[in-house]
Amino acid sequence: MKKTNFSPAQVKRIARHVLDIETDALKLSHKSVDDQFLKAVKAIAACKGRVVVLGIGKSGIIGRKISATLASTGTPSFFVHPVEALHGDLGMITPGDIIIAISFSGQTEEINKILPSLERRKLTIISITGHRHSKLALMSDIAVTVHIEREACPYNLAPTASTTATLAVGDALAVCLMEIKHFEKKDFATFHPGGSLGKLLTQSVKDLMRKGKNNPTVTAKETVQDALFVMTKTGAVGATSVVDKNGKLLGYFTDGDLRRILQKDGTNVLSKKITEVMTKNPYHLLDTLPAIEAAKMIHRTHVDNLPVLDKTGKVVGIIDEKDLIEFLALLDKK
Repeated sequence: MKKTNFSPAQVKRIARHVLDIETDALKLSHKSVDDQFLKAVKAIAACKGRVVVLGIGKSGIIGRKISATLASTGTPSFFVHPVEALHGDLGMITPGDIIIAISFSGQTEEINKILPSLERRKLTIISITGHRHSKLALMSDIAVTVHIEREACPYNLAPTASTTATLAVGDALAVCLMEIKHFEKKDFATFHPGGSLGKLLTQSVKDLMRKGKNNPTVTAKETVQDALFVMTKTGAVGATSVVDKNGKLLGYFTDGDLRRILQKDGTNVLSKKITEVMTKNPYHLLDTLPAIEAAKMIHRTHVDNLPVLDKTGKVVGIIDEKDLIEFLALLDKK
């Protein structure tokens, strides 16, 4: 193997050619959604056990990912390496399980050696392969076919387009099963308790809001100057709720409101009653609302912060976009 120098333009051309081939493979993946695909979805949905995924080499790596996606979206699954299965790990597979065997060629020796044992145990075998007449496909109860025109490798050898298409078909299976099983956001919270996704789905406004001395409020009898003093004292939120004697929300005043008033009428602004300049009936949040819903409202209304009320209408906090930055970032990715 000798090293060849390539210009930046040549590298870009090669990379784009690879992506074009893989894009074409994904478009051809629509052909995989046929009667066999439907049978696979139906069989897995009815399975009382686990989905056991088999694969070796690059197909094994894709198989691990498909298994992980199934397991995290409500379909119990685990991956077994075919070589380990031949040396005892078949004992991990129990009655009621269902098999997904992945081999683009359909001729992977280690997988095909396992199939007779699985057949004797009356386990349903689903294959995902690029060749519908391969040994693997013919030995399977259900054969899902992956369609590609060629690999992205210049010699049409290295698994590239085929692994991309196989992964996409696996994702299609997983998402179909999510829908059939009514896997919801709250289920994601159960299956993903850690990290951004877990936080996104489990935290409420009450967990994130600023409260107590960090929750700026003024009463209806106070002035703009009083409001500015409270806003400055309580931090960099730049807003205050206006409440009645029972602490219930009457209005909302922000530094943006102040700027607009100064542009309109710069005289005697500080001495004005806060009720004259506040926003009446402002957007607000309930403290029991999931944090993701608060992020959606801030994202939709383009405001910097919002007052938080309890179920009685009393102001119990304030939430700022900075408190929801992780949630807003995830929304922006959608």
